[in-house]
Amino acid sequence: MSVEGMVGLSEGEKEFIKGGIAQDLRSDGRKRHTYRPIYVETGVIPQANGSARVRLGATDVIASVKGRGGEDLSAELSGALQRCLLGSKSGAGAGIDLSSLVVVEGKVCWDLYIDGLVVSADGNVLDALGAAIKAALSNTGIPRVNVAAGAANDDQPEVDISDEEFLQFDTSGVPVIVTLTKVGKHYIVDATSEEESQMSSAVSISINRQGHICGMTKRGGLGLDPSVILDMVSVANFVSRQLFDKLDSEISAAEADEDES
Repeated sequence: MSVEGMVGLSEGEKEFIKGGIAQDLRSDGRKRHTYRPIYVETGVIPQANGSARVRLGATDVIASVKGRGGEDLSAELSGALQRCLLGSKSGAGAGIDLSSLVVVEGKVCWDLYIDGLVVSADGNVLDALGAAIKAALSNTGIPRVNVAAGAANDDQPEVDISDEEFLQFDTSGVPVIVTLTKVGKHYIVDATSEEESQMSSAVSISINRQGHICGMTKRGGLGLDPSVILDMVSVANFVSRQLFDKLDSEISAAEADEDES
């Protein structure tokens, strides 16, 4: 069932939401381009190589990174995350550097499977999952692998996987996802379920620390003028800097708490 179908609003409530957004004052007091408070916990699933829980208002998600497969997210969310984090099929512009998982070029590499769980949804699930994945990857240790001397050219080289030494996954290039939701004539970030129920379209843009676009996905039936998309990218770029700062601060605090416990 779609979010639109789950949120029942009266005509008066719909007009209140749209009117507030037009005046740059949303029903919870935020401006159009302001996120709700974000909270991060890491290491929440001991059996995983890395995991994180992100709360964005009443939206609550968990991401875990494992060396095996797991339940897929819904087709829409998994497809959107694929486009936002891994770029095109060629890998060009990918937000996650898969080359760091190579053990022996063309022969042996690590497979990482990322599971996502939506504990509760009150809008903007994709951005929350993107944040949780970034936090979970920062919490991920990849076992050090030693390749037997002279075996790199073998079809099946012998490898020794350490149980004690782990390499930290480099998340410096992992982007955040900023979704701009159009309600009336204006775009807002971090839309609640009620606000999403009044949207005409939404564009999710993944941006890295350097301001480079790693991926983009759109939902909703209305088309968008190229000039509008350029403006949305500019807004998303500006908003992403605030989101990076807050998310990095939360991840550092969560990892410090985890080390102390």
